[in-house]
This record gives sequence, structure tokens and C-alpha cells, in this order.
Amino acid sequence: MEENEKKEVIEEQGANETEVNGIKISEDVVAKIAGIAALEVKGVSNMNGGVAGGISEVFGKKNFAKGVKVLMGEKEVTIDLFVTVEYGCRIPDIAWEIQNKVKTAVETMTGLSVVDVNIHVQGVNTPKEIKKDSKEEVVEEVQEVVTEEESKE
Repeated sequence: MEENEKKEVIEEQGANETEVNGIKISEDVVAKIAGIAALEVKGVSNMNGGVAGGISEVFGKKNFAKGVKVLMGEKEVTIDLFVTVEYGCRIPDIAWEIQNKVKTAVETMTGLSVVDVNIHVQGVNTPKEIKKDSKEEVVEEVQEVVTEEESKE
């Protein structure tokens, strides 16, 4: 690789970084910290990311930045988290705990000021038993309708 090409790569990588006390912190680092902190909250089932996050997990690589969007300023950061929660959990409590945990982790580890932590609940993960029961109920209802229709004929 030529020296000009190296400079271009370094400049491109620097576009998503913020400098704090002479230390450059990339958006990816902040996203990973936020993602790990969010996953530690009881009631968070998983993070919802795009296609790229899903593809990397197919190959066995855990993507902790999946479902995290980071917008960095000079010394501040705004974080959006896209989560799926467990069925039966109180969503406002989970969201509040995620916000606090992510804010604390990012500020402590990076020195950046967290302006906002926005939580986007994308789904509810139901336990398999509930899915199984619901499925069995639907099958029973369909069988009843079919039996009723057959008896009419």
C-alpha cells in the first residue's frame, strides 16, 4: 500500500472519531460500550441491528454494536438503542435502566458527555411455552371450525 493510500485510510477512519484529552475515540468503541451495557439490563432480550450485524453473527462473530446508533460531537454523544425486550417486563423501567447504565458506562469509560440515550423498543420476545400454547389453541380452534363445517354438510 502506498503512503498516500495509507493517509486516505487514516483520514477516513478519523471521520468517525472524537478526541478527548488527546485520545481519539471512535463511534464504534462508543457503540460497543453502549451495546454491552444495554445487554446487561435484565429484561433486554437482544439488540436489533441491520443486515450487516446479522451477517457477522452468522459467521460466529458477536457484534456488540448491533442495534446501536451513535452521533458524536466534539465532547458529547447521543446514542440510539434498538432493543427487543422479554415478555412480561415493564418496558418503562427497562428503558430507564438502560438509559442510566449506558450513560454511566460511556461517560466513565470514555470521558465523553452523554447528551441523550434514546430507547427504541422494536419487539417483545415471548417465551416458547407461550408460543406453543398459542399455537395449540389456534390448532384447536381450526379443528373446531372444521368439525362444525363437516357436521353441517
